[in-house]
Parts: sequence; structure tokens; C-alpha cells
Amino acid sequence: MTLHRAKPLMIQGTGSNVGKSIVVAGLCRVFLQDGHRVAPFKSQNMALNSFVTREGNEMGRAQAVQAQACKLSPDVNMNPVLIKPSSDCMAQVVVMGKPAFNLPADGFLSYKSRVSDVVLLAYKTLSEAHDIVVIEGAGSPAEINLRDGDIVNMAIAEMVDAPVILVGDIDRGGVFASFVGTLELLEPHERRRIRGFIINKFRGSRSILQPAIDFLEKRTGLPVFGVIPYYMDISIPEEDSLASKAALRAKNRDDAIEVTVAFMPHVSNFTDFDPFEGEPDVNLRYLRPDQPVGETDVVILPGSKSTVDDLAYLRRRGIETEIASLASAGRAMVIGICGGYQMLGKKICDPYAIESPATETAGMGLLDVQTTFMSDKKLCQADAVHISSGLGVRGYEIHMGVTDLGTDAQPVFRVTGRHSPDTWSQHDGAANPEGNVWGTYLHGVFDDDRFRRHFIDSIRARKGLRPLEKVMNRYDTDAEYDKLAEVFRKSLDIQGVYRLLR
Repeated sequence: MTLHRAKPLMIQGTGSNVGKSIVVAGLCRVFLQDGHRVAPFKSQNMALNSFVTREGNEMGRAQAVQAQACKLSPDVNMNPVLIKPSSDCMAQVVVMGKPAFNLPADGFLSYKSRVSDVVLLAYKTLSEAHDIVVIEGAGSPAEINLRDGDIVNMAIAEMVDAPVILVGDIDRGGVFASFVGTLELLEPHERRRIRGFIINKFRGSRSILQPAIDFLEKRTGLPVFGVIPYYMDISIPEEDSLASKAALRAKNRDDAIEVTVAFMPHVSNFTDFDPFEGEPDVNLRYLRPDQPVGETDVVILPGSKSTVDDLAYLRRRGIETEIASLASAGRAMVIGICGGYQMLGKKICDPYAIESPATETAGMGLLDVQTTFMSDKKLCQADAVHISSGLGVRGYEIHMGVTDLGTDAQPVFRVTGRHSPDTWSQHDGAANPEGNVWGTYLHGVFDDDRFRRHFIDSIRARKGLRPLEKVMNRYDTDAEYDKLAEVFRKSLDIQGVYRLLR
């Protein structure tokens, strides 16, 4: 198989959440601005934060973000294998956008042969259509126990003959030891693929760092391509872990509303709420495992890969009781997205043991709905109208449940178009008669500026505050990629990176 048309460049890291995804996105936008046809690629992504393409294929959210940086429609060839953990011992493997098989934790080293050909074909497809492919690794290439089954780090670099830049996060400490230690643990032929380093998330003066950079370059014989500063003014969805989100700064306004997103062990698609971060009158808080809900204006239950297990988690910690109290007293709006929507209903039925041996689980009972898990996963993009406001929204669905509404529930959205051959209900979601509890299967509904402002103003009105009415914040990710590219051009030796490609 001929793999060489596009020039490959690979970004690997000293560990997880050091900034590989954002470095790939930034370089993609730089290359695009310079007139190149560029695409991202990650052969295998392990994440619960996923995206659905227009064709109804599921892929890692990080690669969808990188596709936006390239001004491309997300394509499953950019992430041919997605691993979605469902427990500590089991994961669902999505191959070319569709669920393919479940994999036990001790089976990761043996499944390489099942997906290698798919990975190479996906890369070849991208390579034939672009000038540059920027490849993202996973975790660290120095994971000794995973080397034999590797299809995402050095194995793919060797398959496509890609030079590798190693990224490290200086903000967490130990970055120079991580660089040197990673090189020491690589095999000689792997070490030769590393062509230099990028230091990420630096706070302070570069001059203070220079002696350490000099030492690293002398010790390894490899250049540091640059130092990316720790920035706070660029809003691009983070990597695949909620833990990577920094604490958000509270807005200095007396009239700011509080939006609290509940933490759950199998939380998915938490980037649904990123658009709130830029709103001047919203304080967004991600509830940590050891925190009570407390007083808030909105509680959001996000998506979940294991709805029943995460519901049990909320029960054990008393969070369900807190949420029910806030809802029944009318002190807060309660919203569920996808798995969170399923939790708000009266019960969850699992006749095929999709999630657990229990055929029936009691829900929170805040909505008059009942969910039944089915064996096929629903994957599609959708356009809809918010029934009460008449505002249009666009989102995507990823779920294995069908939710039926009772007499005390009214649909929230009217679906005007689904990019799917299946015929589903033309309505989505449900709300209680009081209107302070509602849920939806649509991920991404808050991306729409007008709908998000309408929602925020409805909370302001409930609190007796004057609605602001005018859209206060434009959720324009394209402008954010340009800002990121400007930072990269100032911080990195871009010409040195180009020399690697040549």
C-alpha cells in the first residue's frame, strides 16, 4: 500500500493531557493559513467525548475540533478507531464510526491485528487528498506495557514514516525529566524519530527558562521548537478529560446566574457547555466528586456512557436528593442532556442487558418519561426548533435508548431534519408541566447564540432580573483558531517545523 503523498508530521506527548490535541489544532490552522491542504489524524482515540459526522459516524471530539481548525467537515477517516470505556474492565470499540465489538481490559494487546488494516486505509485516504497530515499520538510513547499492541504512537509513525515532535506540559512540573525519561525508555529506532520538543503552558519570562532549555538541547542533541505560553483568552474545546479543565473564574457581576454541571464517573460530551464560558453574566461550575450541589440557578446532568452506573453514583453521594429538592421547590432549573435526560425519567428499562443485569432501574422521577435501551446505537446530526421560543438549533444524537413521554410531559424540540435514513420521532426531549425540568437527546444545543441567550434570559427572568435580550457572546470557534495560530507563530520556530516536513 502506498502511503506517501501528504507530508506527515506527528505530535506525541510525555503523557496524557499535556496539550497534544491543541498543538495539532494550532499547527493545522498555521499550515492552512499558509495555503496548504491539511488534515488531522489520530488512529486510535480513547475518549467518551465524541462527535457525530453528517454521515452518521461517531469519532473522537478532539479530531472534530482539529477538523474545524482545517476548515474541513469532520471525517471518520481522521479517527478510524474510537475506544469508549464503559467500565474499568470493558470498553466499546467504534471502528470507522460504527460500534464494532466490546473489548475487555486484558484484550488491548491482542486486538491490533483486527484494526491495523483499517487504520492504514484511513490514513491513505487522507494522505491522497491533502498536502500535510498532522498526526496525534495518545498518552505517552514510553508506555512499556502497551508497546506490543501499539497502533497510535511509534507504530503509526513508522508505518507512515513521520517525524515526531514531543510535547510536554511545564505547568504540571517535571517537564524536563519527562522529556529525557521518555527518550530513555524508547527503543533506539523509535528515539531517532523524535526530532525535537515543544514546551506547553509556560507562565513567566522565557529568559528564566533558557538555562533549562540549553541543558535539554545539549543533553539530548535535539532542538526545542518553542515555548507555548499559558493562555486564558482562547476558547477552544479541551482534550478528552474533564480533569484537564481549569477552574473557571467567577464573573464580577451581581446579576450573574450560576450554572452547575454535575460530575459523573462516565461523563461524556462535557464540551456541550463550553459556550457558557464566554457569557458575561454566567458563572459556570463543574461539580467535583467531593462537592455538594449547593445553591445554584441551573443544574445540568450531562451525557453518560453508563447511565445506570452514573445514576447510582449520584444516589450514593446524595446528589440526586439535592437535585430533587432544588427542582421540587422551584429553586433551580434542572436539565438533562442525553444520558442525563434518561436519568430524569421515572424508570430505565434494559431488556437486552446493554448496561447492567438489572432489567429495570428507577429514575429520578422528575420527568414523566420512560427510557428503554435498545441494541442499536442512534447516530445522526439533527436540526430542530425549540417549541416554546420558535428558535432553531442544530445538534447531534448519540444514544442507545428510546424515551417515551407520559401524559405529564411535553416535547421540548420539534425536529425539522435528521441526517439519517432511519425514521424516528419528529419530536425530541421532554419538559415537566412547571417548565423547570427538561431534557433532550441533542448534544450541542447551547452552541447556538440566540438559543443560548434566550435560555440565559429565561433564568434571569425567573430570578427577577432584567433579560439582556441582545446576544452578548458569539461562540465563534473559527476566530479562536486564528488567535491560536497567532500564538503559535510568535512562540514556535514554524520554519524549523517546515524543515521537518521537507
